[in-house]
Amino acid sequence: MPVWGGGNKCGACGRTVYHAEEVQCDGRSFHRCCFLCMVCRKNLDSTTVAIHDEEIYCKSCYGKKYGPKGYGYGQGAGTLNMDRGERLGIKPESVQPHRPTTSPNTSKFAQKFGGAEKCSRCGDSVYAAEKIIGAGKPWHKNCFRCAKCGKSLESTTLTEKEGEIYCKGCYAKNFGPKGFGYGQGAGALVHAQ
Repeated sequence: MPVWGGGNKCGACGRTVYHAEEVQCDGRSFHRCCFLCMVCRKNLDSTTVAIHDEEIYCKSCYGKKYGPKGYGYGQGAGTLNMDRGERLGIKPESVQPHRPTTSPNTSKFAQKFGGAEKCSRCGDSVYAAEKIIGAGKPWHKNCFRCAKCGKSLESTTLTEKEGEIYCKGCYAKNFGPKGFGYGQGAGALVHAQ
């Protein structure tokens, strides 16, 4: 037999939650209208909620507040953002100067987490999320470009000469055979000196 006049207490406002308006999350009850992100106040559901301690967030605000920090995080793929979360109540940390190591670390741990491998173009550490292997060497996605024209490459469309990578067109123009019929496409006759 149902108990009238009582129910669980809302995890947000503390008032009684009746069955018809109840949303349950992490063993707690909420009013539908109280099941909101702590930061942006968007309505949440089971696919968009993220929990930290006793607080509930949308996945976007949770990522900004508790996710990885730095360029490119928290705003979607390919976006650079300088927001350090001050409006979310995050105190900025003092930035330590970057001191690159001079001795290469070849441990499995360092290789897996980017401590040892350096980009063949810029020389900075290459982390697994941004690493492309081309010509047997690691590259950043943004550095994986033709050395002559800057065209973005794929591992199947590159050519390599003396440690540098080129698109097939630039390679053919600069290092391919010279003379009649070479370097300008099918059917073209060009005399190159």
